[in-house]
Amino acid sequence: MVSGSPYFRLSSFFFVLACLVTASLAGDPFVFYDWTVSYLTTSPLGAKQQVIGINGQFPGPILNITTNWNIVVNVKNDLDEPLLLTWNGIQHRKNSWQDGVLGTNCPIPAGWNWTYEFQVKDQIGSFFYFPSLNFQRAAGGYGGIIINNRDVIPLPFGIPDGDITIFISDWYTKSHKGLRKDVENGVDLGVPNGILINGLGPYRYDQTLVEDGIFYQIINVEPGKTYRFRVHNVGISTSLNFRIQGHNLLLVETEGSYTVQQNYTNMDIHVGQSYSFLVTMDQNASNDYYIVASPRFVNSSDWAKVTGVAILHYSNSQGPASGPLPDPPNDYDTYFSMNQARSIRWNVSAGAARPNPQGSFKYGQITVTDVYVILNRPAELIDGKRRTTLNGISYLAPSTPIKLAQQFNIPGVYKLDFPNRLMNRPPKTDTSLINGTFKGFMEIIFQNNDTTVQSYHLDGYAFFVVGMDFGVWTENSRGTYNKWDGVARSTTQVFSGAWTAILVSLDNAGIWNLRAQNLDSWYLGQEVYVSVVNPEVDQSEVLLPENSIYCGILSSLQKDQAQRVNFSGAPSISDSSKTVFILLIIALIGHSLR
Repeated sequence: MVSGSPYFRLSSFFFVLACLVTASLAGDPFVFYDWTVSYLTTSPLGAKQQVIGINGQFPGPILNITTNWNIVVNVKNDLDEPLLLTWNGIQHRKNSWQDGVLGTNCPIPAGWNWTYEFQVKDQIGSFFYFPSLNFQRAAGGYGGIIINNRDVIPLPFGIPDGDITIFISDWYTKSHKGLRKDVENGVDLGVPNGILINGLGPYRYDQTLVEDGIFYQIINVEPGKTYRFRVHNVGISTSLNFRIQGHNLLLVETEGSYTVQQNYTNMDIHVGQSYSFLVTMDQNASNDYYIVASPRFVNSSDWAKVTGVAILHYSNSQGPASGPLPDPPNDYDTYFSMNQARSIRWNVSAGAARPNPQGSFKYGQITVTDVYVILNRPAELIDGKRRTTLNGISYLAPSTPIKLAQQFNIPGVYKLDFPNRLMNRPPKTDTSLINGTFKGFMEIIFQNNDTTVQSYHLDGYAFFVVGMDFGVWTENSRGTYNKWDGVARSTTQVFSGAWTAILVSLDNAGIWNLRAQNLDSWYLGQEVYVSVVNPEVDQSEVLLPENSIYCGILSSLQKDQAQRVNFSGAPSISDSSKTVFILLIIALIGHSLR
């Protein structure tokens, strides 16, 4: 073949074109969603009430995605109050602009839309999203996030025959607006009206405790199959014990970390936590089986009727579930629950988002650069208002988000002076941040002086849970730390009168929310932000989004609300990739025709 011939040039053109097509489609794909958040009327516990749904669903749709995918979610706020969605456990590498909390984003006003765009970089596992403002999670608005392994990285267990997401939550028939007003006025939340499983009330396992006519969840399964159950406690303030009658729960993952695989008959799941279990359908199916979520650490007979019950139905089942529910642990045995939590270990030999083993990051050998002992207390009066505190400070959200204030160098919005221990001074409200050291290694000890179990969550990171015990933490407590296979996760429980210690590598620049997951504690001020600034210019750090909403001091920068974007049928490659691709084709055509 003659190299200068038209045939050769045309063949070369198609060869290069094929390479370009392969390259353009080989990048991390984009997936697009249009969501409308609105009120729905439903009857989870029998009586009609208003809940928050997404696209007419309660709970909301599940994001089923894969490591490194780019996610674009266009959110229309059809509520009657401002809205933000936060992505519990998603790390938003170098992109806290998408975190969906008041320290990083202005709220989406009622009737407006805003588009989130983020990458699930180097993550796998089970997570969920929820509305982060104004006690709205108490009305719903939550949904699941599944991040699958890339094909090149095998699961550390056999591929399940099915994947089942379960949301468990305490539930009140009072509206979220009524609940937040009660919390503001010092009225205790009290006993919930029920426990929901996937937004539905309990199966009528006891005719004296459960009303007739309540819709309940049925999980249909095939005998002999193994299913992955992803269980999330999306509730308000109640720790829940999860169990399935007659079936073992083989724990395999929690909040993005593969765990040492161990069987449990039940698992305490605290507010904001997520777990994955493999459950094998190995029973004789003489009848259906109970799936149960029941409250923990409660001491009132009023709680006896507050139990969530769903049904596990084999295709060859010979009858309905009957008899008593499977026994929970002793309600007052916090030592059982703590020992169970300590038994959860990191699978150091498994690959996850990357092919190298999880344990190749040897966190126990890294020198700690900063130590914070963060103490909480029951709610107290500050300037005549009921507030909760961390180290004596109740967080006061400024009208201008911290991230925007930092971007525009606005003085006086926040201070980088959060104390590393409780100081000898009266409690106060303030916008005081933890000044994190970029690429530092921080030790945080949560000391719970409240009367209930509290959960704490850190956005932007997975941290290592290295120790927990009852009593007061001291320097000598470090001798009990797990320096090898403490599980990495984003939400940890702290028992009443106890402490929990975590270690976190501050390698993700941004403004990150550290909060109580219990809604009443969080709403009254139990949160702080961690500022992690890269002192060098990082070209890969995500810039201020073009669609940013401005508020507070920057309100004058806000443009009129843009037309809502319709993403239906959008391709899975970015606009920039398409542009480069088209230009290259044009150039090649021109070259081949010369």
